[in-house]
Amino acid sequence: MFVKICGITSEDDALLATALGADALGFVFAPSRRQVNAETVRDILKRLPREVITIGVFRNERRERVVDLAARVGLHGVQLHGEEPLSEVRWIRERVQFVVQAFNAGDPALATAANSPADIILVDSPSPGSGKVFDWRLAEGVPGGVRLLLAGGLTADNVGDAIKLVRPWGVDVSSGVEVSPGRKDARKLHRFIESARDAGEAVADRAIDLTAVDDASNGVPGVDRPWDWQLDQ
Repeated sequence: MFVKICGITSEDDALLATALGADALGFVFAPSRRQVNAETVRDILKRLPREVITIGVFRNERRERVVDLAARVGLHGVQLHGEEPLSEVRWIRERVQFVVQAFNAGDPALATAANSPADIILVDSPSPGSGKVFDWRLAEGVPGGVRLLLAGGLTADNVGDAIKLVRPWGVDVSSGVEVSPGRKDARKLHRFIESARDAGEAVADRAIDLTAVDDASNGVPGVDRPWDWQLDQ
């Protein structure tokens, strides 16, 4: 279970999330209470282990600025959290190592997410950054074969249920692990990452091993369906 901690604003929080096992950190460059500047992020990145994935979050920003900032700061990838057309997503993806494209839950465009040049599709609340939980069944509109990153109101108390229902490739959290906007809470971070990993392992234990299970296994108690991103549709 891939875990991304978003809304990082300080070196202390970046190192804390990393020490607790986060796979990726998100830095918000779009207007937000958690907005950071390039210089701050560049300084933070100097202290992080190389294996930690760093992602810049943008919303309806000029494509040239997105690419320039990613390169200048040293980010691994970018997250496009606005209404960027596929042509711009494709242009950015050709110049950045990887791209996350965000959709609001219930957006009809989710049905065409498989056509996106992005590497990961994120589904968020209709009010991104609000910390509000949405009906997770709305995420089922994402076609198979897509790496789905689930966000929107997740906390240590509900992330397990969300993973069991949606079966995403990963989860993304910001306000659910904070003591105040932009300030992470060590206990909440620890509980969230632990809960997400436990739920991911529990679901994976029940998932079909696509290389080992044949048609004769269909209907056998205990054999569950595969992760959505393992299906090509």
